[in-house]
Amino acid sequence: MKPPSAQASSSIAPAELHQLRQGGASCDLLDVRTPPEHAAAHVAGARLVPLDDLDPAAFLHQRPASAGPLYVICQSGARAAKAVEKFRAAGFDGCVLVEGGTQGWIDAGLPVERGTSKVIPLMRQVQIAVGSISAVGAALALAVDVRFAILPLFIGCGLIFAGLTGTCGMALLLARMPWNRQSAAPDSCARV
Repeated sequence: MKPPSAQASSSIAPAELHQLRQGGASCDLLDVRTPPEHAAAHVAGARLVPLDDLDPAAFLHQRPASAGPLYVICQSGARAAKAVEKFRAAGFDGCVLVEGGTQGWIDAGLPVERGTSKVIPLMRQVQIAVGSISAVGAALALAVDVRFAILPLFIGCGLIFAGLTGTCGMALLLARMPWNRQSAAPDSCARV
């Protein structure tokens, strides 16, 4: 089975990509999650370049021009979509988004390589931070001064913005924290 042209489809279902790979097609797969997320579970052969570290021009310079489509995956699809946009802005239209990301791959029952990561997954970190800030703000508003209600209001507006745009500022901030930037084992996280 031949890989689809990047112009024919801008996204692919995990099962379809897995079938291409099983059929012997050379599928260049880029994982744009954080190193701890990648270390916890990733599609075999996926190259790790966290979204914050992604320089499309440098990446494409190292990639053979005849390599075909570049399949991009993250946890659920949002960061991969941002990576695809970065590549488009750099003049490369050969990206194919893996629908549903690594979680979609796992949900489809497809094999992943699992490691041991002692870091809480990024979205759980976001939930903990958002919940903590909201609870502290509400408690302070009730116990100290009503003006502390601005904290849960601000967090709520941030969640609405994240839901409408697919951009979570808290996740972007937490992804830059030192515990989320440490590399996993060299064998499991080949970086470009």
